[in-house]
Amino acid sequence: MKNYLRIAPDVSLGKNVKLTCFINAYGCSIGDRTKVGAFVEIQRGAAIGVDCKISSHSFICEGVTIDDGVFIGHSVTFINDPYPRAVNSDGTLQSDADWTVVPTRVGKGATIGSGTTILCGITIGEGAMIGAGSVVTKSVPPHQVWAGNPARYFRTLESK
Repeated sequence: MKNYLRIAPDVSLGKNVKLTCFINAYGCSIGDRTKVGAFVEIQRGAAIGVDCKISSHSFICEGVTIDDGVFIGHSVTFINDPYPRAVNSDGTLQSDADWTVVPTRVGKGATIGSGTTILCGITIGEGAMIGAGSVVTKSVPPHQVWAGNPARYFRTLESK
């Protein structure tokens, strides 16, 4: 299986982390007992807490912080640039110096449904639940259920 893992030497892995095949991770941290599914990319500067589950085909970019006990469904995509461009106004290819990472945070115990896209600069509150296929464009308060495109409030969870 090691032939199918791309875990860079600068990745901080906690104890008993479970990694499946076809993972690309570099410059990030992954907390104790977290499970990471196949075909997941975790970029430099991303931080994942303890006891999380990151399902297959998800993309966790630079600037994303995922607190403890978070569930990330299949094919969840985080975004860290609100106005991405390939080239500058003069036609030169953009580099890291041409943009600033806009951070995103997912609070403790939150659930992000499969196929969700999360724009940058927001916080998903502790214990919140995001429905599958949502596009999250603004911060979600703790213990609320949001879904849709754009994601909107549905209800507050009874058990916190």
